[in-house]
Amino acid sequence: MRACLDACVLFPTVLREVLTGVAGLGLYQPIWSERILEEWARATRKLGPEAEPQARGEIAVLRSQFPNASVAPREGDMARLHLPDENDIHVLACAIAASADVIVTLNAKDFPRQILAFEGVTRLGPDEFLMRLWVETPQAVEQVVREVHGVATQMMGEDIALRALMKRARLPRLGKALG
Repeated sequence: MRACLDACVLFPTVLREVLTGVAGLGLYQPIWSERILEEWARATRKLGPEAEPQARGEIAVLRSQFPNASVAPREGDMARLHLPDENDIHVLACAIAASADVIVTLNAKDFPRQILAFEGVTRLGPDEFLMRLWVETPQAVEQVVREVHGVATQMMGEDIALRALMKRARLPRLGKALG
């Protein structure tokens, strides 16, 4: 399965680490464009001056881990597509250019299912996407989540319950299933 990851699921660290962790195990092929990665980097500016350089470093790591993930949208698709927010057209165009099966996004209202269906793409929130992967390969998803939980706990300097961490990461169903 090929999944186009919107910037809004790459920016929260825990969410990104779970999504890319399961991709690293081969459960799906992640797709993004350079513009999506740039949106992620720019979004981190609100966290302070050190956040954007850190994000750019993380982006460099992702590029090396997934060298075939970056796909450029085709200009013809960019010109013909319409979405409620024209600033999201590049995400759909990227998914089309990559022959992605799904767009993983938290931004449901700007990716109407009927428009995506016409293009042969579906939309899933990250919780639903990861729950589907968990149903198919529970041990692999749980392994990644436990690793991410361990790193997050260490970085935070406090013990945070797995379910609470997953809820913060906008993965409440997955957290409940694994908690």
